[in-house]
Amino acid sequence: MSKKSKNNSGEPEKTNAARLLDKAGIAYRLVPYEVDESDLSAIHVAQTLGENIATVFKTLVLHGERTGGGGYFVCVVPGDADIDLKKAARAAGMKKADLIPMKELLPLTGYIRGGCTAIGMKKPFPVYIHNTALAHDRIFVSAGQRGLQLELTPSDLIGYVNATVTDLIKE
Repeated sequence: MSKKSKNNSGEPEKTNAARLLDKAGIAYRLVPYEVDESDLSAIHVAQTLGENIATVFKTLVLHGERTGGGGYFVCVVPGDADIDLKKAARAAGMKKADLIPMKELLPLTGYIRGGCTAIGMKKPFPVYIHNTALAHDRIFVSAGQRGLQLELTPSDLIGYVNATVTDLIKE
């Protein structure tokens, strides 16, 4: 971890997502981990943190199509799960949906792959969180940069991003 990413107390520097949660009065914990540029998967994050993969969630950005247009939306799913594009599209009221191309992620959200979070994107998009999040007291999501996770209650995340809880993954 670079010197820039820690403050004088040795704590991780707060990200924009963490500052937004502070402003909203939401309790969370910043949890740093060692980044492996060759493996940005949530499975690697969970292993590095020593946490159950069922509690480490990844954030995916999709674009859907419907009659008369379409739009972007965000899905937060368990780190070892594959998103079901049909379920995601249905949840968002679209006839079909696809993951956005990686080159669109930073300009659209302000975040890079491995550091994307539903908290504090450039524009607010509809957010859908997989229903297994509610089975846990605390979950982990990206804090908005590689090497840093937010640990918080699922209900706090759901409430803050005004998410819809639904089934989003392949069986």
